[in-house]
This record gives sequence, C-alpha cells and structure tokens, in this order.
Amino acid sequence: MSRKIDIDLLDSGGDSLYVSERKVYPRDVSGRFDRLRKVAVAWLLGMYYVFPWLQWDGRQAVLFDLPARKFHVFGLTFWPQDFTFLAMLLVILALLLFFVTALAGRLWCGYACPQTVWTEVFLWMERWTEGDRPARMKLDAGPWTREKVLRKGAKHALWLVFALWTGFTFVGFFTPITGLGARVWPFDWNGWEVFWVLFYALATWGNAGFLREQVCKYMCPYARFQSAMFDRNTLLIAYDPMRGEPRGPRKRGLQSVLERARGLLDPVAAYDYVFRASEHPSAASNRLQAASTVTFDVGLEAAPLPKFAPEELGDCIDCTMCVQVCPVGIDIRNGLQYECIACGACIDACDEVMDKMGYPHGLIRYSTQNAIDGKSTRVLRPRIAIYGALLLVLVAAWSWGVGTRSPLIADVLRDRNALYRMAADGVENGYTLKLVNKTDATQNYRVTLESANAAIMLDGGPQTVQAAGAQVLSLPLVATAPATLKGRHEVVFVIESTDGTTRETVDSSFFGPM
Repeated sequence: MSRKIDIDLLDSGGDSLYVSERKVYPRDVSGRFDRLRKVAVAWLLGMYYVFPWLQWDGRQAVLFDLPARKFHVFGLTFWPQDFTFLAMLLVILALLLFFVTALAGRLWCGYACPQTVWTEVFLWMERWTEGDRPARMKLDAGPWTREKVLRKGAKHALWLVFALWTGFTFVGFFTPITGLGARVWPFDWNGWEVFWVLFYALATWGNAGFLREQVCKYMCPYARFQSAMFDRNTLLIAYDPMRGEPRGPRKRGLQSVLERARGLLDPVAAYDYVFRASEHPSAASNRLQAASTVTFDVGLEAAPLPKFAPEELGDCIDCTMCVQVCPVGIDIRNGLQYECIACGACIDACDEVMDKMGYPHGLIRYSTQNAIDGKSTRVLRPRIAIYGALLLVLVAAWSWGVGTRSPLIADVLRDRNALYRMAADGVENGYTLKLVNKTDATQNYRVTLESANAAIMLDGGPQTVQAAGAQVLSLPLVATAPATLKGRHEVVFVIESTDGTTRETVDSSFFGPM
C-alpha cells in the first residue's frame, strides 16, 4: 500500500474545493468614475481624519465618551436613555442601504465602503512605490534584489505609517484626541489605548493591503444577499453583448456596429457567444485568468467560437482592459457577478478604448438588465415606493424625536426599607429623586408634589436644586401626611426648570397604615 497520492495543484485548482487566491493587480485608469471615486475617498477620509480635531462649544465635536456614557456629535449629546434613537438610526441606515441598492445597485460598495476607500488609498501608495500593473507583476515575479527590497520596504513603510495614523484617529473618537496626541511623547498611553491603536492599525494594514477583494468576496455578507434586492430594473454595471459580440481584434478603420450594416445581434445569439467565449477563452483572456462565479446549466456543451470576418465582429476588441482594471479581478463581460462592487473602473477603461477605436461610449455602462435587453425600464416600482415611504417616515420620526427630546431626565425611587414611617407629626414616605441635566449649562429646577389628597405634601415645601451641565444628581425627599391617612395614594412629582422651559413629571405612590 505504498503508493503516491495525487494532490491537486493550486495553480490549476483541479477538483479541490480549496484553491489559492491569485493576487489581483489592478491597472490604473482615468475617467469620470475614477474622478468621482477619488472625490468620494477624499471626502470620506477627510471626515474621518478631521472630525476628531474639530471643537464645538469648548469640547471635541465628535466624541464617544464611553466612561461618561455620553456620545457627543457636534451640537447633540446622546445619553444611555437615548438608546432608542441609536436603534432607530441603525434601522434607517439599513433601510437606506436597501433603497439605494434596489434603485442603483452597489453604489455603497464602489464608493463609500470603508474597505473600498482604504484599499484605494493603499493601492495609490503601492503604485507610487512599485509602479503600475506590469511593473508590479514583474517585480513580484523577479528575484529579491536591492531594488525590490527598497520598493517593497518603502511601500510597507508608507502602509504602516498610514495604518498607525488610522488607528490613532480611531481611538481619538473615544478618547479626547488632543490629549492622546499630547501623550505620545513622552509616551503615556494606557494599555487599552495602545491595544486599540495597534489592533485597528493591524486590521487596516491587513484588510487594505493584503486581503483586499477577498474581504468583499468571502467576509462581507452584503455581496451574498444583494440578489434579494436586485431586479431587472436595478441600475448595474453591464456589458452589452448585442453590441459587443462576437469579440475579437481588428484593424483600426472598421466602424462600430452602430454605424454599419451588421447592427445589433439578437439576444439569443449574443448570449450564446458570451457563453461560448467564457468556456473557450481567447489567448488574451486566458492569460488574465479572470475569476468568475457565473454558472451555467450543468451538462451544456459549448462549441468553440469560429473565426469571424472583420465585418462580422462586434465592438469588443477583446483587449481585456476591463479585466485588468477590475479591483476584484472579474470579467464583466460574463455578466453580473456577486464580486462586482460597481466601482465603474471597467467603464472608464472601455470608454478609453472606444475613444481610440473611434467608437461611441457605452459598450460597458451603467444600465439595467431590461435596458440591455431592449426592454423598457421602470424606475418607480412597488419596492422603491415602499422603501422610500418607510425611509421618509422613519427619518421624520427620528428628526422629530431628537429635536423634541427633553433636556432633563427625572426618576423617583421609593425607599426600599419600609413602605412608611410613623413620625411624631404623622406618616412619612422616603424617596430618592434622580436628576440628569442633559444640557451643557447649569440649570435650576423646582421640585413640587401633587396629589388628589391635599394632606400629602413635601417635607419643607417645594424645593429648588441646582445641577451643573451634564451633572447627575441624587436628591433625598420626604413626603408627609397626617397620621389619620390610611392606605395607598397616587402622587406626582413635578420637576420644572425655573425659567419654565423644561417640565417633567414622575408618578409614584404614598403609603399610610393599612
């Protein structure tokens, strides 16, 4: 029984379920969507790195103060009692994601997702130190030389500095960032601050520098359930096979199919060419080894594509530029795939090639599946209307709730040791009044007691208490009544600011002998 066991090669994959991921080398591209993506990156990272340094009313503008259990967001302060607003905000953000996805596809993934944003910045640093796609591929394939060590070292040094800055800023949202910066030298951070700076830096370095598209493909659940939100009227990035097929190289001078007698193919023939091209890729496509999750019916056999005359070719010249610029390494010509993050890089690359060939733009474009197939597209449809209406109602409710919430929290706790106490002048009940001044200014409050039985009153009469900004107070109170009072009676504690702008009531009970 001493024979060799065959092992699937990682390069070929074989029948193994575990195939090593090939590194993706996205080519640099310029165009309208690339400019839009750069603006989005600058705007989002600008907010992330600048907001902690802004000041608002003498404090950090955005600070999640966990020890004090307060979240400061510019002029708003959220307390633990405002948890419902946080829960509602999360529901609003989830519903907004559903609404945008059903309407315009994965715009979040392509332009606003933190994984996309930081990966884009790390790619900029990689291109700056190692060069564009061909240079990076050549550098990785070559032996370790002085130049390779210097280029790789410079790249990782930039990555490390940027990752540490990211981790420092992250901790600065939870600890006053000016104090955190002042304690860098001489170094005086506590253990948790050091841990979270290094942890977030390591996560940024690993996710944006190494894992990259694998986070989108294997770790993020959004890519998996997007199909539940897509329909044939959802805006997506699509290749037009009726115009582009059959693909193939040609000499310049051949007009676009939109300008010559061939015209557009019928959908059946066009998708047949796409299927056969995916099963029998050209030499150019085969060299790229583009990843794809498009599956076809098992058992279908695809005959290789014949050699077409130039006048029979579509507008796709099979240059594979759309694959080379894709940050997740897929071939968009194979159809919609869950890896596609809708960044638009393939559109910019294809438009650039179309310009060189003298063809109109739009072979790869933002469109809907219905529009690609020559059918009408409905923007306003039931799911969009339902998502939009729910979103509008929730945003209005959240805004009203935040805008009208009371700046005072009041609660009354009865004395747990005894229902009542007999005193020389009657019956006493003990209470503890909890007051939270949610404003940043000192406030004066007047505390009174109301009851249907006029004999029940506060010991010493109405009381006035002063609470500093954001202060939590515990005030002992005693209510009294004549000894002849029997049983349980409803009482109401009224807490009102002396300027009359704030008023809170708390229901409680007064007990006498049974």
